Amino acid sequence: MKTLVIGPSWVGDMLMSQSLYRHLKAQNPERVINVLAPDWCRPVLARMPEIDSAIAMPVGHGSLQWNIRKQIGRELGEQNYEQAFVLPNSLKSALIPWFAGIPVRTGWRGEMRYGLLNDLRILDKNAFPLMVQRYVGLSQPRNTPALDRSNILPPKLTVDSDAQSAAIAEFKLNAENAVAFCPGAEFGPAKRWPDYHYAGLAKMLIADGHNIWMFGSQKDAAVCEQIIAQLSAEEQKSCFNLAGNTSLPQAIDLIAACRAAVSNDSGLMHIAAAVNTPLVALYGPTSPGFTPPLSEQATVIRLIEGFIKIRKGDGDQGYHQSMIDITPGMAYSAVQEWFSA
Repeated sequence: MKTLVIGPSWVGDMLMSQSLYRHLKAQNPERVINVLAPDWCRPVLARMPEIDSAIAMPVGHGSLQWNIRKQIGRELGEQNYEQAFVLPNSLKSALIPWFAGIPVRTGWRGEMRYGLLNDLRILDKNAFPLMVQRYVGLSQPRNTPALDRSNILPPKLTVDSDAQSAAIAEFKLNAENAVAFCPGAEFGPAKRWPDYHYAGLAKMLIADGHNIWMFGSQKDAAVCEQIIAQLSAEEQKSCFNLAGNTSLPQAIDLIAACRAAVSNDSGLMHIAAAVNTPLVALYGPTSPGFTPPLSEQATVIRLIEGFIKIRKGDGDQGYHQSMIDITPGMAYSAVQEWFSA
């Protein structure tokens, strides 16, 4: 059976979608799964053994571009797909499988997609509180109750040990007792743990003999430098700013080499979970009740309840107060628990 998936636009969401692919393959190991995805997500798909091909999505996130979607659909219509799964909830995300004439087009109702989807599911958000439950639910027969998280196959990325060794050598890293820091977040400082708290935690871990590897995109490099600037000259020798320097595959391999990871709610947090690195996940306005790290080796620290829609915090430097209130000592204790596990 040949299947097309219209994938999510964000790395973290794409990580969680792997649970759907794992369930589809468990149901039918011969199923071919191709995923249409933006370029920045395709390296993640390359580390999912369930995926046969990651197809480039040339249309930008949020852009309609009707004619381009129509052209892509017609080209894919020649590939004899039997079923399509549409993971985003927008109307435009359902256009390509419809243009392709794929016989079975499966997805949640979302944004008025009657006709575009002919295997249309009606979502009860209370019955499917987790994003991963919603993805996996599409692999089940209609009206099947949400699978309990314990019955969901979690994301599991492959790690290239040779590439991992090469990356350690390329960046001249001290691989002994490394701890990954992922201080960036796509939606700005409201989702971030303060840089001075990361610096405080770094001091504690470096005093214990650990090295700090900091990951992120190019736009996260500045906050990583802010963290390093708060360390002494001696402490800085044990701290490596990799933000903006590694490729995504290199980040996957290097995070997998770490003894633990400390991260905000971000795509890199989900990568740490998917390579089974012991993880301390720090949440503020966003809720682990919707997109938790899908790993048995994860500790979530959150001091508030509910989901807060605002993105810009009312605390120091735009940090949300709920993130400020998580102290370095709290994170240190959580990391130590994983070291002693």
